[in-house]
Amino acid sequence: MHKKLLLACSFIIAVISSRAQFLDSFDTKYNPRDLFSPLFYPTGETITRSADGSPNVGYWQNRADYQVTASLNDVSNEISGSVVITYKNNSPHSLPFLWLQLDQNLFNKESRGRRRLPAEGSSRYGDAASDFNGGYKINTVKLNDNVADFIITDTRMQLRLNNDLKPGGDVVKIKIEYSFVLPEYGADRCGIQPAARGNIYAVAQWYPRMCVYDDVHGWNTLPYLGQSEFYLEYGDFDISITVPAWHIVVCSGELQNPVDVLTPLQYQRLENAKKSDKTVTIRSEKEVSDPEFARKEKTLTWHYKIHNARDVAWASSKSFIWDAAKINLPDNKTALAMSVYPAESKGKDGWGRATEYTKGSIENYSKRWLPYPYPVATNVASNVGGMEYPGIVFCGYRAEADALFGVTDHEFGHTWFPMIVGSNERKYGWMDEGFNTFINSLADDDFNDGEYKNFTNTMDVMAGYIFNPNSEAIMNTPDAMKESNISNSLYFKPGYGLELLRNEIVGAKRFDYALRLYIQRWAYKHPTPWDFFKTMDNATGEDLSWFWKAWFMENYRLDQSILSVVYVDGNPARGSLVTIANLDQMAMPVVIEYEEIGGKKIRMRLPVEIWNNTASFKIKLPTREKLFKVVIDPDKVFPDMNFDNNSWMK
Repeated sequence: MHKKLLLACSFIIAVISSRAQFLDSFDTKYNPRDLFSPLFYPTGETITRSADGSPNVGYWQNRADYQVTASLNDVSNEISGSVVITYKNNSPHSLPFLWLQLDQNLFNKESRGRRRLPAEGSSRYGDAASDFNGGYKINTVKLNDNVADFIITDTRMQLRLNNDLKPGGDVVKIKIEYSFVLPEYGADRCGIQPAARGNIYAVAQWYPRMCVYDDVHGWNTLPYLGQSEFYLEYGDFDISITVPAWHIVVCSGELQNPVDVLTPLQYQRLENAKKSDKTVTIRSEKEVSDPEFARKEKTLTWHYKIHNARDVAWASSKSFIWDAAKINLPDNKTALAMSVYPAESKGKDGWGRATEYTKGSIENYSKRWLPYPYPVATNVASNVGGMEYPGIVFCGYRAEADALFGVTDHEFGHTWFPMIVGSNERKYGWMDEGFNTFINSLADDDFNDGEYKNFTNTMDVMAGYIFNPNSEAIMNTPDAMKESNISNSLYFKPGYGLELLRNEIVGAKRFDYALRLYIQRWAYKHPTPWDFFKTMDNATGEDLSWFWKAWFMENYRLDQSILSVVYVDGNPARGSLVTIANLDQMAMPVVIEYEEIGGKKIRMRLPVEIWNNTASFKIKLPTREKLFKVVIDPDKVFPDMNFDNNSWMK
């Protein structure tokens, strides 16, 4: 009996093997064992992170509150000030030292970031031939009012403590007095834009900030090189900025002393704007240079506060035209949209609509995902092409119409990723840029009945861009990517991948529920890619590890193909057999459309599981007459590298 069973099994295996060889006897790179491996996730549950992608009962993160005073010299372009950081150790570990970020040191000629700039050609992140030699001048550093032991290495500062910072809530106060000269072009994140009536100062990465100490890596001390962005702790900010009295200052958060810095007319207009759905001018073009509309002091100090944020930025200029309007939020709450820009940017096709765009963007995302958390949203015209900070963004001063709407919507979309969902941009740039590109794709359709609706090219055009010969996997640090690949690997490819997941794999209802859950779970916390992947798996009820692996972890390509079409017993009325194949390393669900010679068209959807154990698959079509045409992916939504082999015609 045992021998007979063994022989029978051997025969069955031989038949299956023979059949598999017959079906897969074509040139393919596809290996289902690579894509559908059960060993995708590197770890299971920990005390800090649950198996379902949520923070676990033991999740912790440290906190940093900031009190910053600064002044701007608009002759020398120097910013000087002091920061008091109240740092709280919520971790279960004793900390013998602390790490801070000194991002302005990127602009020192000897910095790692400057040294790695190309000797020839241009870079968004700087110019190797520039004579500018910036960086922080650190005057004093104190810990709890005592002189601190510290060492500066490139864009990082280590503070060595006399006594360990104890676990579970111990607090230390750090005071640093510093100054630096703001670069004219600061890696497209800060800078100085000349304008006819006075320079525009866009100021960011302008004070020493705490590095993140987390449960994943301990101290996150990757240097700031320009390409990778930021990873920051949450806290409250109290900001005081002293500038020449002609300047208008806008900053993350809400102005605390409007009566002290605005004229009575400006103050009244600001109050009116808080109640108006239409844009209200607070400072007109005429008033920019008319002494009658200016304060009489030599300098003014603008006081701002923002709560539970990860950073602050600000802008200052004599040139600012200023307007604002009310933002309507869920639950009858409101915020304020504002724009500041020079006369060179004005006009109905230009920055005259910037507040309208800001208001529309934030109202839309607040309804779709999570309400906007800050009291004000400010759009600043500058020489920065597009950069985001909590409650304030910098956009190109020459942007107009759809370009201005696009950059405004993108930069304010960053409120949700990474300002609310505080991912590690220094390592995983796609977790802010890719998510944001995805939510932008929905906003294009929503704004003003589709005024700037984005008509995306089909994948027969775009697949070659996504998977061009020099393309790189999404799951690389931005600093390790070729600069020419950043727009694809950090923005477009992850953004389109999420569109594909939503529209073609799990459906909008399941996807939107899962993404909202991810945002709610990780609001003001520090998720990893695995937390996102697991949340989506659990909330959609799908094991999407095959998708995460092919689209995010690897640089796999897709090539679906029709191998053959035959009629059952030579009779189309008995059905048609279509053999399809997966020729490259990626797999996707299959949409197949067939048309009979009489004109009848039918579509069928096949799940990705058809590729679980084979590179080819045979499907029976319930035809009644001869076929005229069979097509895989007729709408060209999947990123197929060769649509020529997707069709069969009589």
